[in-house]
This record gives sequence, structure tokens and C-alpha cells, in this order.
Amino acid sequence: MKDLTLNNIVTAVGGEYHGDRRFLTREISFVTSDSRSAGEGCLFAAIKGERTDGHSYIDKAAKQGAICALAQHIPCCCTMPVIVVDDTVRALGDLAAYYRSRLNVKILGITGSVGKTTAKEMAFSVLSQKYRVHKTSGNFNNELGVPLTLLGIDEQCELAVVEMGISHFGEMRRLGEIVRPDMALYTAVGSAHLEFLGDFDGVLRAKTEMLDFLPDDGTVFVNGDDATLQKLTCRQRLCRYGVAKDCDVRAENVRVLGTDGMELDIVAGQRRFAVKINSFGVHMVTAALGGAAVGIAAGLTDFEIAAGIAAYRPVGSRAGIVQTDRLTIIDDCYNANPTSTASALDSLAMLSCRRVAILGDMGELGGNSPQLHRQTGEHAAKRGIDLVIACGALSENTAAGAADAGASALHFADKQALFEKLPELLESGDAVLVKASHSQAFEEIVEFLKNA
Repeated sequence: MKDLTLNNIVTAVGGEYHGDRRFLTREISFVTSDSRSAGEGCLFAAIKGERTDGHSYIDKAAKQGAICALAQHIPCCCTMPVIVVDDTVRALGDLAAYYRSRLNVKILGITGSVGKTTAKEMAFSVLSQKYRVHKTSGNFNNELGVPLTLLGIDEQCELAVVEMGISHFGEMRRLGEIVRPDMALYTAVGSAHLEFLGDFDGVLRAKTEMLDFLPDDGTVFVNGDDATLQKLTCRQRLCRYGVAKDCDVRAENVRVLGTDGMELDIVAGQRRFAVKINSFGVHMVTAALGGAAVGIAAGLTDFEIAAGIAAYRPVGSRAGIVQTDRLTIIDDCYNANPTSTASALDSLAMLSCRRVAILGDMGELGGNSPQLHRQTGEHAAKRGIDLVIACGALSENTAAGAADAGASALHFADKQALFEKLPELLESGDAVLVKASHSQAFEEIVEFLKNA
């Protein structure tokens, strides 16, 4: 890795080196915090977590080829050099910031309340049509994941797409300090993390801490259909994308193809070209427009952008379609908040079959959580969902909101109670949306439905 000798690492993290000083000139091959992936020449970062302590795996990492550990203390019988720091996660961020300063690579930082991973994958798919691109793996978007993402960039990389997620004030400032992106893309401001950020304006303030670290000639891509993001001002160039007519990159002639995706025309100034999105959900139009805006700024042709959008596929349980003999299952249970759930219900409402929504609890919504769950149920009713099935303590409010607004709605206290009744509630040909916060483990419901 470029300039990552042990000596430079010690300087970058402000640590104390313990070991054979002859090793200080050795250059590491990669960085990992997972002992299972430790290998020849790597630096192993020992993280003390809630369930496991990485310091217990330093010896294992050494046996697998690690040449040094970054740790908060030296375990007994340690067989390799250790760089001791006060906080390993903080030190990883400092190391990533140093490494980023040595790289000749343009970075796109992506953030927002919802849709970050979808936007990241779409931007990657588009940019990869022309450039060698590195991206965040999975949802490694926090104070630990972002440094590991940067430290995974190789010297041949031309562009990097880095997902940046936060839940508290100050966290985005730290991520911005580490990443120092050249461009930023904002997906939406919604109800996620209101427990910590207060309201939508608070979310906007927290997310835009990143912009202090963008250069003056950087570009900020903003969802022009989002009411809160319309307030965003910055010293950098603003590019708005969306369906609104005043957006710089906008959609026209959107044609829904059921669960097979949609077709649309993308318009940007004098440019107009048709694209096909091979994924389900109204939110995919916004994601495609964001990807197109980034592609245009990066110098891609219309053909390259259209090819990148067509190549996108959903990641994990994010509006993935599972077709069984009886049901069309919309697996969107990776996570949920009122904004993303409303979008998922809007997508479900586009289908012409009988539509069932299985909705669970949404976390980190603060004191207004019961009302926000109730409003979600009301939205389902307004969108004409045929049956709303709510599962979980907070979701009792979802069922009540749906029922009071005229929808057919049921509530179950837990998944076991739901499983006992679910087969008789479904009909052949139903489209079934499954959505809840990740902590609710609704993937168990998806697996149950596959055999229903």
C-alpha cells in the first residue's frame, strides 16, 4: 500500500510502537479488523466491540500472516509488533485520512436518510462503464467502515464511491475530515435517526457537515424533489436531479413495467436519452437520475450512462423480487423508516394484483414514534393497499392508522403469532411487501413466505 510503512503508520496515528524496530520500514499489504480475513503482510486492527474484543484475536492474525497489530493494549504472549493507541477506531480514521492524502483519486461521498446504498451501487454501476472504480462494501458507512473502505483503495483506482452514514451531530464532520470527497450526493432527508437529530432540519444540518471538506470547485448532487434538500446552499456547484421540471437532470415519460422495472427518458440541458431500470420501485427513478447526474459530470456518454443504469441490480434485502408459485414477494426488509416505507408502499400500489403489506417496527424515531407509525398505516390506506399486516409492539399504531383510514388491517404481537395465521391470509397471485427495521429480523418472514 502506498507509503504505508509501519513507521509512517506510527506517525499517522500518533501511536507507540512495540516490537523489533527493524520492521519499521516494512510496508503493509492491506488492513483488516476481521481476523478471519487476516493474511500475509497485513495490519490487523483490534477493535473492542460490544460482543467480541479483537485484542483476543491478535495472535490468530499473526499466525495467518499479519505483520503488525493496531491495538489499545498488548495482550500477553504477543508474537508480532503492536502499535498502541488510545482508541483503535479513531486511529484507523487517522490512518485512512493519511492514506487518502497520498492517493490520486477522485471521491464521491454519498449520504442521506434513505437510499444511500442504492445510490452508491447505481453510481458505481454507471461510473464503472468508463473508469476503474472502488466502492463501499455492503453498508460499511460508519466511523469504522469508512476508514476500511478508504484503506481498500488501490493505486490503479481512478474514482471511489464512498457511502457515509451517521446518526448523531458531529459524526459527519469526522467522516468528512477522513474522506475529503471531491463530490457529494444527497439522496433524501427523512425520518431516520430523529431520536438523535430532532427534526428534518437537524438531519440536514448533520448531513451537510461533510461540505466543509469539499473543495470550492467540487460538485454537490442534490435530490431536487426533496423539500428539505431544496434548502441546501453551499459554496460548491449545485446540481439538482429529480422529476421536477427545474432540476438540472430530470426524468420524463416514466413507464412502469410492473415488478420488472421501468423505462424513462433522462433530460439534461440539450441531452436526452432513454434508459431501462431493471429493478422494482419508484425510488429507482431517483437513484437512476442521481447516477446519471454523476455520470454526466464525470464525462460519460449517453450510451455509457444508460448501460450503467441497466446493469444495476438490487443489493441484499432492498426491494428484491422473489417469485414463488403463489406469491410475488418484495423483500425490502433490510431497514425501514417512515420515508422509505412510504416509498415502498407507493411502489406496491403501482401493481395491479392484490397487494399486501407486512410492516414491522421502525426504530430510532424519538418521542413521536407512535404517531409516525400511525401515519405509515394511514399512508398505506391512502395508497389503496388491500391488506395491511402489522407485526410488533410499535406497529400496533400502524394497524390502527390503516384501519381508521379505511383499510383492512391486522396486528400481531410477534412473528410466531403471525406465522400461525399468515397462510390463510394470503391468496394466490398476491404481491407481498415485507418491510421493517433491520433489528426486527423480518428476513424470517421472507423465508416463511417462500414456502407458504
